[in-house]
Amino acid sequence: MADITRRLGWRHLRSAPTAHIRHHRHGRLVHDGRGIGFWYRSLSAALSEVPVDDRELAMAFHARTADFQDVTVQATVTYRISDPAQAADRLDFSVDPDTGTWRGTPLEQIATLLTETAQQHALDVLTGIPLADALANGAARVRERVAAGLAAEPRLPATGIDVVTVRVVAIRPEAEVERALRTPARERIQQEADRATYERRAVAVERERAIAENELASRIELARREEQLVEQRGTNSRREAEEEAAADGVRAEAQAARTTRLARADAEATRAKGAARAEAQAAWLRAHGETDPATLHALAATRAAENLPRIDSVTLSPDVLGALLGRLGRPSAGTDA
Repeated sequence: MADITRRLGWRHLRSAPTAHIRHHRHGRLVHDGRGIGFWYRSLSAALSEVPVDDRELAMAFHARTADFQDVTVQATVTYRISDPAQAADRLDFSVDPDTGTWRGTPLEQIATLLTETAQQHALDVLTGIPLADALANGAARVRERVAAGLAAEPRLPATGIDVVTVRVVAIRPEAEVERALRTPARERIQQEADRATYERRAVAVERERAIAENELASRIELARREEQLVEQRGTNSRREAEEEAAADGVRAEAQAARTTRLARADAEATRAKGAARAEAQAAWLRAHGETDPATLHALAATRAAENLPRIDSVTLSPDVLGALLGRLGRPSAGTDA
């Protein structure tokens, strides 16, 4: 929208570079161009402002396919006004000389023209194809048909409008139909997911089984080795017991032989001692038997005296001395000994 300022009953207009201004005064064209500025009187001026930049027009309309299914087409048309003078002649682009605002709705008229034309060509395409084909390949067909239809539309060049691009954003069915159409694909995806899950579980079970078999084989091998170890330990224990028994037998035999030898030696020594003692005793008895009794008595007295306490002197009465001498066969005497 142009900028308008007031000065002493005059108006000054300054337009943007993307706006084409046409100024008529008393039926004559005074100013015509983009981005211009000029002074004018509002009572005698007729102004038109035509935008010449590219405009995006979003549109959405309903259509019906060959199998009687309702779909919604979402598209965007880019257009621009290439001939501002022709557009100003065909549409009301006049602006208020005091405020600079459009008196009418020219852009809405252009939008209606483009939307209805595009919808007409889109319907021609969609009514001839089923819903599945429309959803799969309908966007490209509709875009090509709408672009060709807008390019061939005579009212657009007559109005000074050029269509730059046509884009079909989406073709969507009703919500229930869309959910129904998604169901088979979702089921297939779910089946693939379930199959992948089952395969993963099968692989996991197989791996667990392999691990269990490996553990069982390891346990069996360990048990077998433990059995061998127990057998080897038993064999070693038996061998050790046999060796110990053999050693004990050898030690017992050696001890018995030694004891026997010692007993025999003791017996021999005892017999030798007894024989010697017997011989000594016999010799002693023979010696005593051959010795005079008086001598034996004297020896006995001597032996007895050796075992008696020391006696320095003994006093004998004549009777005792006489009896003693009588026994010894000597004359009696009255002296002290």
